[in-house]
Amino acid sequence: MRRLLVLVCALVWVDTMLFAALTPLLPHFTHHLHLSKAGAGALVAAYAGGALLGGLPGGVATARLGARRAVLVGLTLMGLASLGFAFAHGFWPLAAARLLQGAASGFTWAGSFAWLLAAAPRARRGELIGTALGAAVFGALFGPVVGAAAALLGRAPVFASLAGLSVVLALWTLRIESIPPEQLPSATAYGRAFRNSRFAAGLALMALPSLLFGVLSTLAPLRLSAAGWGAAAIGGVWLVGAGFETALSPIAGRVLDRRGVVLPVQISLAAGAALSLGLAFSPRPLVYVPLLMAAAGAYGVLFTPAFALIAEGAERSGLPQGMAFGLMNAAWASGALVGPAAGGAVAAASGDVVPFLIAAGLCAAAWAAVRRARHRTTARLTQSDLAR
Repeated sequence: MRRLLVLVCALVWVDTMLFAALTPLLPHFTHHLHLSKAGAGALVAAYAGGALLGGLPGGVATARLGARRAVLVGLTLMGLASLGFAFAHGFWPLAAARLLQGAASGFTWAGSFAWLLAAAPRARRGELIGTALGAAVFGALFGPVVGAAAALLGRAPVFASLAGLSVVLALWTLRIESIPPEQLPSATAYGRAFRNSRFAAGLALMALPSLLFGVLSTLAPLRLSAAGWGAAAIGGVWLVGAGFETALSPIAGRVLDRRGVVLPVQISLAAGAALSLGLAFSPRPLVYVPLLMAAAGAYGVLFTPAFALIAEGAERSGLPQGMAFGLMNAAWASGALVGPAAGGAVAAASGDVVPFLIAAGLCAAAWAAVRRARHRTTARLTQSDLAR
């Protein structure tokens, strides 16, 4: 179990690191390719577009071929995408490499998490998911450091090295025993899953933080660059925040195992709303940077209960976990596609205030929805007790 957990952590760490490596490079590409904020947002969103395209095929591959083979397909695509990003020039080749990176994630995430949950004791699911997501968030926050290294040393050596790392991970994957393939689900299983309130809530909760991160990863580096911060300094900001968020996800998982999903979700949504409001008014970097890191932490904690809800809802509905995580990838990609593209476009038209105000409003609306759902559940339980 421990070897598998370490492998899954490594897989998602590298994947999200590639996703976030663009952050400190974005001001450079914006300047040299003459991109507007909308164009910069489109480049960030290309990864999510690939994840949206690869999400369901990744789930089908996990169910039909088995988790290990799905992971190997993802690692192959990841290596090719890294080579493409190492040597691509111009907006469209770079966007194509980002698209392929995203498609690779659809296979690695569906395969790795289906593999992990098949081996995980039920009582520790939240903790193990939280640990793996902590590694993923660390990758997302460490990625800008890789981007900063690429800005200093050149994209070719850095991203070619990451292509080599995908080969190392593939060899490691072959050394761990896989789980048998699952049967492909029927249309009835899909219908039951989407009617299951926990599964549907998990998909919605997965889309929200990915949208919020999309806005943050597009606007924050451009804001810091405008204040005179270079690629290395921007990468350092994300690196400092990495330790904070990596520690939060396992804690959220343990709280989830003991207290359920509502408490960590409500705390994170309330914090996300307040911190987004602070970012909306673009204070000086001395204040902006701590707000940025705290907001990333608040947004990131939401992924752990989202995973748990999706896994539990799929199990109750008879939907294979591989397909459930394929749908999860599609939900994540939807938010990650809309966030940077819409956030960049709105910021280009009206400045950074409006996108962050919208982010705060989404957090507040989600908090209110969770509170209403909790009250309805409590009321139903009370009426059931009275009927007895």
